[in-house]
Amino acid sequence: MPQPDRRFLLLQGPHGPFFSQLGAMLTAAGCGVWRVGFNRGDEVFWHDRAGYIRFDAPPEAWPEACRQIIERHAITDLALYGDTRPIHAQAVAIAEALGLTVHVFEEGYLRPYWVSYERGGANGHSRLMRMSVAEMRAALARTQSDSAPAPASWGDMRQHVFYGALYHFFVMLMNGRYRHFRPHRDISVFSEFRLYLRRLFLMPLHTVERWLAGLRIRKGGFPFHLVLLQLEHDASFRDHSSFGSMPEFIDLCMQGFAEGAPRHHHLVFKAHPLEDGRVGIRAAIRAAAARHGVTGRVHFIRGGKLAALLAEARGAVTVNSTAAQQVLWRGLPLRAFGRAVFDKPEFVSTQPLPEFFARPDRPDSRAYRDYRQFLLETSQIPGGYYSARGRRQLMRQIVDLMLAAEDPYDALTSGKAAPRQQLPGMK
Repeated sequence: MPQPDRRFLLLQGPHGPFFSQLGAMLTAAGCGVWRVGFNRGDEVFWHDRAGYIRFDAPPEAWPEACRQIIERHAITDLALYGDTRPIHAQAVAIAEALGLTVHVFEEGYLRPYWVSYERGGANGHSRLMRMSVAEMRAALARTQSDSAPAPASWGDMRQHVFYGALYHFFVMLMNGRYRHFRPHRDISVFSEFRLYLRRLFLMPLHTVERWLAGLRIRKGGFPFHLVLLQLEHDASFRDHSSFGSMPEFIDLCMQGFAEGAPRHHHLVFKAHPLEDGRVGIRAAIRAAAARHGVTGRVHFIRGGKLAALLAEARGAVTVNSTAAQQVLWRGLPLRAFGRAVFDKPEFVSTQPLPEFFARPDRPDSRAYRDYRQFLLETSQIPGGYYSARGRRQLMRQIVDLMLAAEDPYDALTSGKAAPRQQLPGMK
């Protein structure tokens, strides 16, 4: 059924063509669609010149410009990727004040085969933060679905890195019409592009290095605990935790391990799959290990699959990484230090870190499985942003969810949620 009364404004999306495909399908559904571009990368990955709005004024002018765009085009819906970068946070505040529906996309809470779609906010701003497991169980009473197995890898990593490098190439060399553009990161566009390109070319070497580090851990025969690291510049770490830097978190973990872990135990730091070296994680780990007297019992793994490590780990510590979902799915103890949608008292430990390393509390696995099933029935959508196959999978459902009267959480609670597709090969 056509949707002539729905008028969407899209801001910045994931690197690559996903937002362009989303806009095309919303148009095919009968909606009005406009896209604001803040740099050449946004412009290149957009299909409809007539619906493109170029913003090239100073950042201070954005709130008023946003308000004018919404009023001029009678916008009813705002869609964006991530809700914490300044231009998005300002737009969300304006949209909510004007009564618009805000659609927020993010990387999946249950990576790699799902993405997150929520209304109003994601991560620390998600409605999940205010929902109890008991409320989720009550909503699930209306469904009969079985839980899908936990994925073991990140997903379309090569495409993710490729589109990131390509996007920053356009911004770096073809951004003349956007003279006032300022990146939301703390480093320059050139530095960002160089880091993406470096990571792309070093992928084969990193694969060998990762295999050797994993082999040393597997052959070592020692009990070990995992620390799941994140990108220091990522919104989840920056905006939803109290840490000022990743080395600060590393030092906290090292101190807790030195004070509480049995002397024959080891500690494994696993880097985020997109870690690009801008922070100097490896050096920070070596320095902290020496400072706390545990050199020789500490290991570093650069990205890669998590499943093999979790099969033998005693437990895990993180700030608020979504990789913690795999820890909980396997029934392993978890200690988290940031605001996270999975931080529920039923399955996340609150022990002091030395005590956690010595005698960790186990999670209520039944409660976590109910929580995970609730996510799969609501905000977690099969597919991905970066590979063609992932986008095809995602597009089969996402526009219908955006046009629905209720958000995914309310739809499940009211019994009006549409059936979800199962991933190929999953039951």
